[in-house]
Amino acid sequence: MSCATDTNAKPKSMSRAKGWTAEVENLYRFQQAGYRDELEYIQVKQGASIEKWPETGFVKKLQRRDNTFYYYNRKRECQDGDVHQVKVFGY
Repeated sequence: MSCATDTNAKPKSMSRAKGWTAEVENLYRFQQAGYRDELEYIQVKQGASIEKWPETGFVKKLQRRDNTFYYYNRKRECQDGDVHQVKVFGY
């Protein structure tokens, strides 16, 4: 995930993930909760902190747009069959 300095940045490109990485895992978790990526989550939730598992760095908990929460395990949740569904945005 490319870091953009502007929090209101719009993606310039989109591609699909080809293989599993820690970045793809976190993108999968954000997209399951209804967000494009970490930048959109921070923008929509106005700077809300993102809880991550200290051992793996994976996202631990996300608040959806309807204010319900998704809780994620420490271990990988994006299975090999789901990797191609993950969108990777370029800024």
